[in-house]
Amino acid sequence: MSEIPQLKEHCLAWLRDPKMYFVLALVLCLMPVNWGIESYKWKSITTQIESISYSTAIKSVFSGICVGNIAPGRAMEFLAKIIFFKFENRPSITVLHFINGMFQMLITVTVGIIAIGFKLNQNHNSSLFIYLVLAGGLCMILFFCWAIFNVSFIQQKLKFIKWFQKMGSTQNIQFSKTLILKLISLSIVRYLVFTTQFYLIYNALTPQNEIIQIFMSIATYFMLTSLIPMISVIEPAIRAAIALFVFNNTGGDTITIVLASTFVWIINVVIPSAIGYVIILKEKIDFRSANVN
Repeated sequence: MSEIPQLKEHCLAWLRDPKMYFVLALVLCLMPVNWGIESYKWKSITTQIESISYSTAIKSVFSGICVGNIAPGRAMEFLAKIIFFKFENRPSITVLHFINGMFQMLITVTVGIIAIGFKLNQNHNSSLFIYLVLAGGLCMILFFCWAIFNVSFIQQKLKFIKWFQKMGSTQNIQFSKTLILKLISLSIVRYLVFTTQFYLIYNALTPQNEIIQIFMSIATYFMLTSLIPMISVIEPAIRAAIALFVFNNTGGDTITIVLASTFVWIINVVIPSAIGYVIILKEKIDFRSANVN
């Protein structure tokens, strides 16, 4: 309870500082850049099955963000995204949804492992949990790389599920080297966008001198929040707990760390979810038409 007055004091100080409004406006402007890149990735990866406009890709992505809040780990996100494609193409688009996520996770986990290695080099008293995360992350990187280069094999193995039996023989997914390079490049740029958002807010709340140290902590934070499935109702609390664990040696106080993680979550998840909800209502989407069975 003693932290509630501190929280109020921090918020009031934040509201009195004109610089904070500029930082918040800049971070808000980066939100459509973040999800705009993701929408372009989505348009690019689905073109081989069905070509859609960029505006349709944006609607698909934002609707997915909204529906993704229903289940832990955003497991239901694909339901909203595939609605914007022809019925006969939806099983293949479902596969592409998960492969598309692997490209972003590949970057997030790789940079996260590098960041953890950097921290281990500075602190030799790390727990077993950190080494388990490292091992798990390396296994995931290997799996993502294998999956990206073996999508057709995965398609065939998924056909024991009735939904994926609807995939036509002409819909074998293949990734050219050019497309892989494009998707990886876009994933890197998007990663730089949302890590910069976190840094701008964190640095504005508590000015930092150790930029590399902060970015290593941010990279670790995003890796852990990506790997741990979350339920939307308690997601801010879980994100805050992870941030407190990761940023415990960076000099920021508890309130600053919690505020930074919460602001980034509101800007990059809550606001896009609200936009997605408006799109779903405007498009009068009936999820029963997905017929995933």
